[in-house]
Amino acid sequence: MSCPIFTIANQKGGVGKTTTAINLSAALAQDGIPVLLVDMDPQGNATSGLGIEKEEGVSLYDPMMGEGNATEMIRETPMKNFSILPSERDLAAVETELGRKENYLAQLRNCLAPLKKGGKFKAIILDCPPALGMLSMNGLAAADHLLIALQCEYLALEGLGQILDTMEQIKSAGANKKLQLGGIIMTMFDGRTKLSEQVVNDVRNHFKKDAFKTVIPRSIRLSEAPSFGQTIFDYDNFSAGAKAYRSLGKEVIKRFKIK
Repeated sequence: MSCPIFTIANQKGGVGKTTTAINLSAALAQDGIPVLLVDMDPQGNATSGLGIEKEEGVSLYDPMMGEGNATEMIRETPMKNFSILPSERDLAAVETELGRKENYLAQLRNCLAPLKKGGKFKAIILDCPPALGMLSMNGLAAADHLLIALQCEYLALEGLGQILDTMEQIKSAGANKKLQLGGIIMTMFDGRTKLSEQVVNDVRNHFKKDAFKTVIPRSIRLSEAPSFGQTIFDYDNFSAGAKAYRSLGKEVIKRFKIK
């Protein structure tokens, strides 16, 4: 049985997208789900955030340009059941070069097809750049489910509409008719402010079942962990952030029936 591919996307930076990609992947791995995190951002924050050295030529750049294959690029993380397909700065060239290829929106899907069907992984998570460029569009075209990391702050709902519109454009253009909204993950929640509460209530009222019950808190420990190359579970397993991502992982397993 092929494994689901989740794209975590938001055109806005600083919303906890990469933090969520790393720690949701780790939470699934802890629950015995073999997971592959694909770092689609040329900045490579997911790669360095796991303490993985960036290596020249070790990214999706060559496979997406028709040279080599994605399997060769996979690296193991220190955590059992948790692998990463790293990024490095050459991946940025995809934004300008991929548009010259035929079926340019299908390149990532083609690269990941053997991994999706190979049986080693039960979930694949794509961490997209904070922009709706060629890499993010390929991420949407390759995914089964879109997970949106939504910061609990002012104007967040405005950006939410944009990414949902982009998802519908991908579907209507025929690039990925099966793409579904997998859910909205509310991040950087500050229980001391009325604004955070209001954003959560608005999302839950408007999107109902699409909003995950778990809300990720604003946390210094979550911010610190990547600088040590660690997941929140390695850095502070008993923190509020670790508790939240552990809960989110169980929600994802249940919602998508991952075994």
